[in-house]
Amino acid sequence: MLYELRIYTVQPGKVGELQALFENEGLPIIKEHSKLVGWWSTEVGPLNQVVHLWAYDNAGHREQVRAKVGSDPRLTAYRSKVLALLVSQSNMLLVPSNFSPLK
Repeated sequence: MLYELRIYTVQPGKVGELQALFENEGLPIIKEHSKLVGWWSTEVGPLNQVVHLWAYDNAGHREQVRAKVGSDPRLTAYRSKVLALLVSQSNMLLVPSNFSPLK
């Protein structure tokens, strides 16, 4: 398994708007291709962040999914709405250890 951890820093006061946009417009399309493990917003520490975790079978599977999602015309308008709400974004690829519950 391979996990992708994405962290988006959102404009102050816009986390709820981003979450609603994702739930109503992004997730119905993206989940056709990818498995969402979890979606969180921060309450302590760096504020105005959303953190989401995606699962892939392996690096090749992730590449296939990213290509499909990246070329899906239904997501073009969605992406521009999301980008207008973001301050920054980062992502990490995580490989679980042998003893990890998420394997």
